[in-house]
Amino acid sequence: MRVLALLDGTIVDPRAPLFRADDLGVMRGDGIFETILVADRKPRELGPHLDRLERSAGLMQMRLPERDAWERAAQAVIDNWPWDTAPQMALKLVCTRGVDGGDGTPNGFAMGMQIGADTLRKRTEGVSAVTLERGYAPDVMERAPWLLLSAKTLSYAVNMAAMREAEARGADEVIFTATDGSVLEGPTSTVVIAQGRTLLTTPPSSGILKGTTQGALFRAAEKAGWKTEVAKFPTSALFESDGVWLASSVRLVSQVHTIDGTEIKSDADLHAEINRLYESNY
Repeated sequence: MRVLALLDGTIVDPRAPLFRADDLGVMRGDGIFETILVADRKPRELGPHLDRLERSAGLMQMRLPERDAWERAAQAVIDNWPWDTAPQMALKLVCTRGVDGGDGTPNGFAMGMQIGADTLRKRTEGVSAVTLERGYAPDVMERAPWLLLSAKTLSYAVNMAAMREAEARGADEVIFTATDGSVLEGPTSTVVIAQGRTLLTTPPSSGILKGTTQGALFRAAEKAGWKTEVAKFPTSALFESDGVWLASSVRLVSQVHTIDGTEIKSDADLHAEINRLYESNY
């Protein structure tokens, strides 16, 4: 199931051609995107997602349509989604730099997509993960901003290659590590660990995306009396912590039960509490 809207709010056939063959998003992956969970007609963390879209555009030095246009397109998709049969959807916002040799006018759209069975499985059953080297030091973002490490770009070939490597190793997900052995992020998720009543996640300054779902979880946890920290931590902490989760907009807060073939702590009661905290935002 797909529902596609242009930025003026027009609903179009998702099977029909939309971009020119010489669009830079098609030829070079030169663009940005966001994916938002919409549950029962209500988009989750829409503001933070649009903030991150704007930040990505700034890092990419590309023009971005006005925020009102994205909100209009998103609402058009929401209004035309078959909620009676699909109570949740993944809403993708996509923007490219435009055509090669053009004037820089961006192209964008919003598209609603059905959430797949594998994603729902990961929510309920948890995931296994492998650690893979990303090949960067945690301070490289400051030294080499042109690597766009904290921008959510369309250039996802490396991330998808990492996911294929995980599958080849019999795992569901990947946790990237830096050259100093510290934990970074997943290809499509933020890593969260629990140490007692403290939740920790890696700082965006290490060259990762600022997590929207992780941010919502931390917001609720702080209100409930938990301590939260945004700080570097070593790979060894994954095996020593009281729980590990991969937070993403559509998979939500998925518990990790196995890393590199080793079972780690995955307490069901703690996982239920973490999920209740996240859901309390909505």
